[in-house]
Amino acid sequence: MSKAKPLQTDEIARLEALIGYEFKEKARLDRALTHASARSAKAGNYERLEFLGDRVLGLCVAELLFSTFRNATEGELSVRLNQLVSADSCAAIADEMGLHLFIRTGSDVKKLTGKAMLNVRADVVESLIATIYLDGGLEAARSFILKYWQSRANGADAGRRDAKTELQEWAHAKFAATPNYRVDDRSGPDHDPRFTVTVEIPGVAPETGVDRSKRAAEQVAATKLLEREGVWQKPSAAN
Repeated sequence: MSKAKPLQTDEIARLEALIGYEFKEKARLDRALTHASARSAKAGNYERLEFLGDRVLGLCVAELLFSTFRNATEGELSVRLNQLVSADSCAAIADEMGLHLFIRTGSDVKKLTGKAMLNVRADVVESLIATIYLDGGLEAARSFILKYWQSRANGADAGRRDAKTELQEWAHAKFAATPNYRVDDRSGPDHDPRFTVTVEIPGVAPETGVDRSKRAAEQVAATKLLEREGVWQKPSAAN
């Protein structure tokens, strides 16, 4: 297992400019950007920070939606929240910021690309939010979240329903059938597992999804089938 090098002064300055926040304790950033594969558990990685950041993100986005969509029902707000705090949304923000240039990983993870690395990028965004929260409090975290999430909250895809729910209703209405989900494979290390799930509906070609949990892989498979059948449009590049 390789040991990550500390962030250099110029890297910290670039990160602070991207975040829009100057850290009091700059050493916090090293842990926030370090994957479990890059150093020993004793030295620390971002997993605990990810846990906290997920909750801070959820609170701030829920608050944003509550104040922005004053006439929305609880159900609509929940749909928007789930979309905005998803791994896809967090990874898109990581890409927008260029966080992949700063993430510390071991050699095995560095070889991963595409969907596999999507989850790592998403996790780092959440750990970064926790780091801002611990260093500067809720207002500092909220400021960062609004900077990158506010425009997305108004996007056309932000109010899209849960894919499994949408697929079930579509299948019932069109085929009088219920989608069946099957786990085909579970692979990868414990810190970054991969589940392969296939969704089947009688009379429709199946679709397969891959993600780090069974539930997430089911959502991926359902989304792919909905988009392929024209029930949903694929998200635009801008979102």
